[in-house]
Amino acid sequence: MKAVQVTGYGGVDQLKVVETPIPEPKENEVLVKVKACAINNTEIWMREGAYGTGSKSGWRPEGVQFPRTPGSDITGKIVKVGNLVEESMMDKDVVLFPFTSSGEEGSEHIAEDMSFIGSEYDGGYAEYVVWPAELCYDMPLTSYSESAVFSVSGLTAWHMVKQIQVQPGETVVVTGANGGVGSLNVQIASKVFGAEVIAIIGDLESEERMKELGATHVLSYKSDTLSEEILEVNGGPVDSVLDVVGDALFSISLQVLKKGGKFCISGSAGGQQTNLDFRTMYLKHITMYGSVLGTRAEFKNMLQAISEGKIKPVIDKTFPLEKAREAQVYFKNKGKLGKIILLPEE
Repeated sequence: MKAVQVTGYGGVDQLKVVETPIPEPKENEVLVKVKACAINNTEIWMREGAYGTGSKSGWRPEGVQFPRTPGSDITGKIVKVGNLVEESMMDKDVVLFPFTSSGEEGSEHIAEDMSFIGSEYDGGYAEYVVWPAELCYDMPLTSYSESAVFSVSGLTAWHMVKQIQVQPGETVVVTGANGGVGSLNVQIASKVFGAEVIAIIGDLESEERMKELGATHVLSYKSDTLSEEILEVNGGPVDSVLDVVGDALFSISLQVLKKGGKFCISGSAGGQQTNLDFRTMYLKHITMYGSVLGTRAEFKNMLQAISEGKIKPVIDKTFPLEKAREAQVYFKNKGKLGKIILLPEE
């Protein structure tokens, strides 16, 4: 089969298109013919060594082992089943829950042995992938591409919103609102949990699209008076901030939070380190959450909301599998709206 492998830490030149044997499913696994695989920051940061290198680079102590086929947002068709898997799973269209874990229900994502597809296992930048049968769920939509945009970004966004315990009518600021996680934060907070959302993006040409996704107000991070604008449109401080940017908007986020407000972060595309005056936190009674991925129960609830039309897929562009380098370069461009998809059959 055709696959794209990361051969080591570095730039996109470390992505190689190779021919490799089709994997065989173990007794509790299935073989999935990959139909679509969305791109995440995760596999780019893994390649760039942003999580660390060597033993610090992955979820398991030994770190990422190269070569590795990345890709964690995967949809496809089951074409072969292991000996202990029911034959009825054959030919099912599925979306893959993106990690394995021995953690108890509700804490799978924080178990010590949590292992991620595309990092600890070969992932979806390939024509085929093997995965545990119990972690394959029915696709929420009929389209492979549309169903592929939710796995990691959607699960992360859903868990973020659940962590801050959003209540109907509360105001939530969403940074990076035009990206994969951010656009889903907007939808989930507003259309599932009933919050008022202030979406922060770069260029306001996407303002109407953001409002269609559920944003009440749309502001630009390029403004020199962003904190004042947030307070003005909301009529005062906000209840919560859902952040994927990090340093670039961190001080503004703390400025606009009310006393007792909540700040939840799941990414740091705008800077991985920041300066924090602890007095701001304790004098304003701010609660801070670090967040990534979520639980299997949250994944199921998300898929249900998608199938009911409460959360809609947002796709910016698709690429054939062989163009993975170009797709990752494009992914890092500012101003895109939604997910980038690799299509192995294109």
